[in-house]
Parts: sequence; C-alpha cells; structure tokens
Amino acid sequence: QVQLVESGGGLVQPGGSLRLSCAASGSIFSINTMAWYRQAPGRQRELVARITSGGRTSYADSVKGRFTISRDNAKKTVYLQMNSLNAEDTAVYYCNADRISGPFGVLTYDNWGQGTQVTVSS
Repeated sequence: QVQLVESGGGLVQPGGSLRLSCAASGSIFSINTMAWYRQAPGRQRELVARITSGGRTSYADSVKGRFTISRDNAKKTVYLQMNSLNAEDTAVYYCNADRISGPFGVLTYDNWGQGTQVTVSS
C-alpha cells in the first residue's frame, strides 16, 4: 500500500520560514511528478509548486521567489521550503504524486497525503 505522509507544518510569525516534507512509503520503484497544493478555508485547493522526476520545477505566481520545491528520489521525499511567509499562506498543505510505480508497473495515480496545517500569525 502506498502512502504519502506530510510533516513540518505549524504556527509561524509573518516573515518566518517553514520546511514541509512529504515522504512516500510502500514498495515504490519510482515516482513521477510530485507537487504541493494548499487549501485555505472557504477556498478551492490550489497548486503551489510542482517538480518532475527530472527536477524541473514550476510555481504559482503568489509564491515565486519565496518558496522552493525539491526532492530526494532516493528517499522518495519531496520538500517545500517556505520563506517570507505571510497570512495569505495560511492553509492546509497537501502533497501529491501523479504516478507511483512499483517494480512491476504502476501502483497508483493521483495519490494524496493527509495534509499539514500551516498557520501564519503574530
């Protein structure tokens, strides 16, 4: 069974930083594109950042220059370094993997973690 587990959320003051992690577990051979999404109360879930298996990244305009996505393929983990946080960044952050493969083929598509809360407040 494949699972994505996020960690690293919490309460931070405006201007502060947090680093989120998302680790995949299971009999995994490879993971295609991984991404971070977020959902604030009363709003739709939105894409924050995405990274391909080859390391190509893309970001939402609202986080460009402040957030950095990275991944460690050996550890099956994706990270989101968040700097210069502000109240608009308050949300539940979700990890997503669009295709996870085992040694014999695709295990799952569009896999989501349970989410981790990020609150930016003084």
